[in-house]
Amino acid sequence: MKNYHTHTFRCGHATGDIVDYVEAARAAGLDALGVSDHLPYPDGLWADTRMPYDEFDEYLAAIAAARNSEAARIGGGIAVSAGAEGEWIAVKEDYLRDLTAGGRLDYLIGGVHWIPFAGDWLPTTHITRPRELTAFADYAVSTIESGLFDFIAHPDIFCARWRKWDADSIACSRAVLEAAASTGTPLEINGYGMRKPYVNSEDGYRPQYPFDRFWELAAEYPVAVVVNSDAHRPVDVAAGLAEGRELAARFGLRVVEDPVPVVAGA
Repeated sequence: MKNYHTHTFRCGHATGDIVDYVEAARAAGLDALGVSDHLPYPDGLWADTRMPYDEFDEYLAAIAAARNSEAARIGGGIAVSAGAEGEWIAVKEDYLRDLTAGGRLDYLIGGVHWIPFAGDWLPTTHITRPRELTAFADYAVSTIESGLFDFIAHPDIFCARWRKWDADSIACSRAVLEAAASTGTPLEINGYGMRKPYVNSEDGYRPQYPFDRFWELAAEYPVAVVVNSDAHRPVDVAAGLAEGRELAARFGLRVVEDPVPVVAGA
């Protein structure tokens, strides 16, 4: 098993450092771990949910140390990759592109946690109106079509607040799925949503995400999926992986095993 979506204490809403996750991943039988804390921006954007920019080099050094330590283990250890979960912002595209092109990061996850709306940033968990849902779809499509991200995290996160499977949510979902299919960008079945409080909806008591209806619709498209834990505690490093694979199998979705480059330690 593999998990490429992992957060450390640096983001302010998770616990554990990289070595803690590596140890937990080894105990859980994982053979690959990607560390992907929320990407800091040089201007301090969304600073309350990510590390300060001046701690970014320390974060990368800690990942490199863990990678090298695992590579030196007798018989080989877990493959450790350096990643980050970031948002697509046109004026910051050069910064995002240089992170992977310059070799600082092995991969980038596209995370749509806010959407540009009415001159501000609206949290995706606050989406309640059709025009907000349309804005989510437009921004998610732009994120996918940027070509900057190895896969897209929790593409059905809008279902956390939008409790109806109606014409608006179907249109939103189809826009995201069509963009992913046309670009070959994998979409993530996210285990963190399974660990959050369930919600009451017209489909009954269900996880905020992943939402079955979205993934059932995804089966109509030639999309690839990745299954990750989105761990915020070391104990959750493999949480949701088996359930996510079961969901993918139930709808006949193709799971990509290695969506990010595997880098050997020095």
